Amino acid sequence: MATLTGPDLRRIRTRRLAVSIGKPLAVFVPVFLLGTFFTFLLGHLSGRSPAYVQLGDAATPEAVAAVEHEWGLDRPFLLQYVNWLDDILRFDLGESWFNGHSVAAVLLDRAVITLSAAGVALVIGVVAGFALGALAARFHATWVDRAVTGFTTTISVLPPFVVGIALVAVFAVSLDLLPAAGYVPIEAGLGPWLSHLILPAVALSFDTVADVARQLRDGLVSARRENYVTGAIVRGLDPRRIFFVHVLRNGVGPALAVLGLKFPALLGGAVVTEAIFGLSGYGVFATQAAIRGDVPAVQGVLVVSVVLVVVFNLIVNIVLNRLSPAAARGV
Repeated sequence: MATLTGPDLRRIRTRRLAVSIGKPLAVFVPVFLLGTFFTFLLGHLSGRSPAYVQLGDAATPEAVAAVEHEWGLDRPFLLQYVNWLDDILRFDLGESWFNGHSVAAVLLDRAVITLSAAGVALVIGVVAGFALGALAARFHATWVDRAVTGFTTTISVLPPFVVGIALVAVFAVSLDLLPAAGYVPIEAGLGPWLSHLILPAVALSFDTVADVARQLRDGLVSARRENYVTGAIVRGLDPRRIFFVHVLRNGVGPALAVLGLKFPALLGGAVVTEAIFGLSGYGVFATQAAIRGDVPAVQGVLVVSVVLVVVFNLIVNIVLNRLSPAAARGV
C-alpha cells in the first residue's frame, strides 16, 4: 500500500473541504430560486395592492390603476419576478407599501434583535446540551443517565411561550433580578444587552438543549463501542486522548447535524417569544407586515429567512467536516 505524503494529505483535506462547501452551495441555488419564486407567487396570489394600503378602501379605480402602474404591478408576472429577483441579488428588498421605507434597512435593524436572541439561545443550547449529553454518555446506564434523559425529555415538550411567562414571573416579577421586557443594543454595554436577552434566549433554548443532549449522548455511546476505541484502550492510551480524539470526534456528528435543524426553529419561535418579552424584532415585524398587507415587507422576511437558514447549514457542514472524520469521508 502506498504511503501518503504531506502534500497528498493536504490535497485530500482541501478536496474534502471543497466538497463540504460545494454541496451546500449547490443546494443553495435551487433552494433560493424556488424559495424566492414561491415567495413572490404567494404575494401575487394574495391579491393585495399598494393602492389599498396607501389610499384606503375609498380609492377610485383610476387611483388604484395609477398606483399599481407606479409600482410596476401592471406588468406580466414573470417580468415582475425577474425584476424583483434582480433587485434582491443587488441586496435591494424593495420599499414598504405601508410607509415607503427601505425593507432591507428596517429588516437589518429588526434582524439584529432577533439574531441576538437566537444567537444567545444557540450558545445556551450548545453548551448545556453538550454538557448534559457528555454527562449522560460518561455515566451510561446509571441513574445519572436516566436523570438527564428524563430532564431533557421534559424540557423538550415545554412550549417557549409557557417557559417565557414562567421565567418572567419568577426572575423579573418575584425576584426582580432581570428586566421583564425590552432590548438594549450591545453598544450600551455587554451587561445590559445580555440582561435583556437572557430570559427570551433561555425560553427559546430548551428544545435545542434537549435535542443536542440526546444526539450527543447517543453518538458518544455508539462511538465508545467501536473497535478503534477498544484498541486504543488496550494499547493504554491516555483516557482523555481517547475521549477527545476518538470518541468525541466520531460521536459529535449527530449533535452538530441537528443544529442545522434547530436554527430555523429558533427563528420561528422568535415570533411568539418577542411578543412576550417586548422585543421589536424580526418576528414582530413579520407579523405586523402580514396584518397590514405589506407584501414587499413579508417577502423580504421570507427571503432573508431562506438565506439565513442556508448560510447557517453551510457553516454547520464545514464544522462537521473539520471535526468528524466520518463526515469528511461522506459517510
